[in-house]
Amino acid sequence: MKNKNLLIIFIAAILASAGFGFTSCSKEEPLAQQTTKQERNHIKKGNALFDEQKYAEAEVEYGKALEANPKSAIAAYNMALALIKQAAPGDSTGLAQRADSLFGFAASTSKDKSLQSMAFYNRGNIAYNAQDYSKAIDFYKQALRLIPADDEARYNLRMAQLKLKNQQQNQNQNQNQDQNKDQNQDQNKDQNQDQDQNQDKDQNKDQNQDQNKDQNQNQNQQRQPQATNMDEQSINQVLKAMEDKEKATQDRMKRMQQQQNRNSQYKW
Repeated sequence: MKNKNLLIIFIAAILASAGFGFTSCSKEEPLAQQTTKQERNHIKKGNALFDEQKYAEAEVEYGKALEANPKSAIAAYNMALALIKQAAPGDSTGLAQRADSLFGFAASTSKDKSLQSMAFYNRGNIAYNAQDYSKAIDFYKQALRLIPADDEARYNLRMAQLKLKNQQQNQNQNQNQDQNKDQNQDQNKDQNQDQDQNQDKDQNKDQNQDQNKDQNQNQNQQRQPQATNMDEQSINQVLKAMEDKEKATQDRMKRMQQQQNRNSQYKW
């Protein structure tokens, strides 16, 4: 009789563990976990509300279960699911982040590999939706280490790997485009500098040409004969005076030369 009772308890524990759902935990915890009556009642109420799609109310019941037993992995896991159901795509309210923390708590607290695997799987989904594919890959791998036959986790792992590869390729392309853009900007800057220098040269050239032109004009102006009102007689007088001056200079030079010649001859 004693052996029969032990067998019934063992079978009940297996059935409770096997009936653990991916969306909610509708069965009571195994007796081995020694859960409290309050915890079980709140989880049952939460599960019923979850099935009715009353996720916010279910979240409250799961929270009460955690108050009754702060180490309840099932309450934490189910509460995380209720939060995920309330989170909209591209959630900015922090619901997904709270759910991720609860899944992490459930995975680290529970001794049930099935629950642990599901917790890691859901953490992978949260990371995947946040486009953190590297983290998603790690979580899916942890789920598969616990339950190697989980084909859905394997499929999601493959998808995350492909997404990560595409993401890295796009990042490399963007980096190359940024580098090319910087190079083009530098080239344009150099070209602009060259153009500015050429413009400066052209301006200097124009200025020099203008200066030369002005100098030539001044020279031409200087070279142009000045207008005069002198008559022919006056002109002849000026020319005569110049000739007389030149003759006087030549006569003086001749006298000096003769004196030198004399000095030279008298050498006794």
